[in-house]
Amino acid sequence: MSFPALVEPAAELTVDEVRRYSRHLIIPDVGMTGQKRLKNAKVLVIGAGGLGSPALLYLAAAGVGTLGIAEFDEVDESNLQRQIIHGQSDVGKSKAQSARESIAETNPLVNVVVHEERLDNDNVFGIFKGYDLIVDGTDNFATRYMVNDAAYFLGIPYVWGSIYRFDGQASVFAPTLADDAPCYRCLYPEPPPPGMVPSCAEGGVLGVLCASVGSIQVNEAIKLLTGIGDPLVGRLMIYDALEMEYRKLKVRKDPNCALCGDSPTVTGLIDYDTFCGAVSEEAADAAAGSTISVTTLEHMLKERDEGTRDFVLVDVREPNEFEINRIPGSVLIPKGDFLNGSALEQLPSDKQVVMHCKTGVRSAETLAIVKGAGYADAVHVGGGVVAWVNQIDPSQPSY
Repeated sequence: MSFPALVEPAAELTVDEVRRYSRHLIIPDVGMTGQKRLKNAKVLVIGAGGLGSPALLYLAAAGVGTLGIAEFDEVDESNLQRQIIHGQSDVGKSKAQSARESIAETNPLVNVVVHEERLDNDNVFGIFKGYDLIVDGTDNFATRYMVNDAAYFLGIPYVWGSIYRFDGQASVFAPTLADDAPCYRCLYPEPPPPGMVPSCAEGGVLGVLCASVGSIQVNEAIKLLTGIGDPLVGRLMIYDALEMEYRKLKVRKDPNCALCGDSPTVTGLIDYDTFCGAVSEEAADAAAGSTISVTTLEHMLKERDEGTRDFVLVDVREPNEFEINRIPGSVLIPKGDFLNGSALEQLPSDKQVVMHCKTGVRSAETLAIVKGAGYADAVHVGGGVVAWVNQIDPSQPSY
């Protein structure tokens, strides 16, 4: 299915622009008119991270006239494995400013607009307005649903991408371009249960996967802006990097969709954090009053060493995470063992159980299981091993 170009052509290309974009100009499908459309285009990229990095660089190289960057974070050393728009000298710098500088090196003809703030219900409409297209490189479900809803209400198409370990997905959501075009909620009516799908920070991602999916997003953006080809509207592209396999699934508009269906129930922005939930209600209930800080844990460990306290400290991360860093004196029992019930056989019945993970999300989920099994005095460590490294033992690496 083809769609009219989203953007009208600019009046002209300069001599420098003709030189720079000559390999586009000699493609009949793009040509002078298509390149003028790109020059006149305004594209907002949400996130200058794994997906945003290749997306921003290739959109800039392609000659998109105005590039917006919505990013509030700073460059961390752990980003450099995949976020190729940043370099070693950018560690500690604003990601948005780092990305702006890299874009200037790639193509100084591009106008870069920086939105250096976290997207929320109060600012999302103001940030989105004026852009022809949105490229979504977010890494959490709450922001994805907000982007989908805000783009729908403003009538702006957007290109979505998602990555995890070796798997990537991409699609184009543009209900305002065609009556039968689905939105993100048609594909995922409800977010996954809290704790079911780990983030890239918890589960990892193959660095080069970002380039594969981010490049696909740019490819779709160029097609939409110039009106060429068959965009991924109503189709989901699934990429398996291990098998080197691409598949496409048809995504139909859901007549019962809460947003774009026949009788919508979502008629404005909602509380997306509550809708998606960081942890389940059971985990939140279990953690209430049963969460300790890393400083408290440090004191408890000293008492255990002195023989005045006894407890078992359980690390519920995965073995490969345990190899990176650990809280001294902890034993590894992965979260999966709690889910299948085998972990309970390994817990002592005569000692308090203290659990931790990377940040406190997984340990809250396992805490609910342990308390349900009768360990009433069990607790978990808020902030997990990240807080331990930051506050207690900065000699250890973080990830």
